[in-house]
Amino acid sequence: MSVEREARRTSLILAATQAIVGSAAVVSISLGALAGQYLLDVDKSLATAPVTGFNVGVALGAIPAAWIIRTLGQRNGFQVGTLVTALGGFVATLALFQSGFWLFVIGLLIVGIGGAFVQQFRFAAADNAPPEFKARAISFVLAGGVFTAVIGPQIVIFTRELLAPVMFAGAFAAIIGLAAVGAVLISFLRVKAKISSHDQHAAEPARTLWEIATQPQFAVGLLCAVGSYALMSFVMTGAPLAMVGCGFTPDEAAMGISWHVMAMFGPSFFTGALISRFGKETIVATGLVLLIACAIVALSGIELWQFWTSLILLGLGWNFGFIGATAMVAGSYRSSEKGKVQGLHDFILFGSVAFGSLASGAVYNAWGWEMLNWIVFPVAGLCLIGLIGLAVGRRRFAGSHG
Repeated sequence: MSVEREARRTSLILAATQAIVGSAAVVSISLGALAGQYLLDVDKSLATAPVTGFNVGVALGAIPAAWIIRTLGQRNGFQVGTLVTALGGFVATLALFQSGFWLFVIGLLIVGIGGAFVQQFRFAAADNAPPEFKARAISFVLAGGVFTAVIGPQIVIFTRELLAPVMFAGAFAAIIGLAAVGAVLISFLRVKAKISSHDQHAAEPARTLWEIATQPQFAVGLLCAVGSYALMSFVMTGAPLAMVGCGFTPDEAAMGISWHVMAMFGPSFFTGALISRFGKETIVATGLVLLIACAIVALSGIELWQFWTSLILLGLGWNFGFIGATAMVAGSYRSSEKGKVQGLHDFILFGSVAFGSLASGAVYNAWGWEMLNWIVFPVAGLCLIGLIGLAVGRRRFAGSHG
């Protein structure tokens, strides 16, 4: 079997698992704040704390997940992740039955730790691909999110009242089933699928994290990944609250998240090809411009179509920004360095995302939906400045060595 064919097979298995287990994130994010509001009696400003718990879980799980996968291998390591996800679904369901707000936050935190293993799928696909196929391998995995955009919201709609009178419990119980299906899919991964011989840096010794992190490409790639993902989380977490607050139904809010998730992952079928043609930095810049467009549409009014259109633009911006930034980071380290670099990257990334989701509830309650969108402009602008600085630095380097 050719190297690229094996890499494609691995990517497709991971994409299928992303579609199923990744739906736990959609359930958690689309219902987390609404369920939090349902469980709270007085202080509704904490409504987004469960979503923050999920994102904190992803951040806290990033380094342990990378270590477990490196120690046990991809197949066994990812199986551990499905078990953690199932446990989180159980705890969240139990919390809803007991009306325990903080237990519910802990449940989503555990689901988030399981989500940290899902986030490693994209790196696993890249690590098992030859250099020229890395960006496409990442895109293939994230393309599984297209099905997540359908599966997740449908689970929300059909199971939200399944265990009535306990609202939302059925949706979180369904996470246990998603994890079980994911475990079956992961079992098809080959025990050992390494192609490090195709990595030109494979035989070179590992550098320190400081040496790696101070590379301009890594630093700007991480900045853009954090900017794209944190902004997406910040705006998306507040969107269901804003839509319901404007008189729309929870189902309409869930459908808005469905369109958003579809936009997040739909372009993944061709994002890798666009990166190969136009370059990583160009695609990241395009994503940042789309995030700015999202904010402009959101600020133009509060009709349902404006909410949905802004969420679609938010998803598209995330896709280009995040996949491009991930490819930038993946090209900045050697095979001998991947475990510690990937863990550090995701710890910083999802720590920032967690902060963004928590801040979303506080900002929304204090200043409303408009302020959530005004904050997009300075953050996206900072990332664009970083990209411009990287491009200028490369041209100067090329000129001085020409």
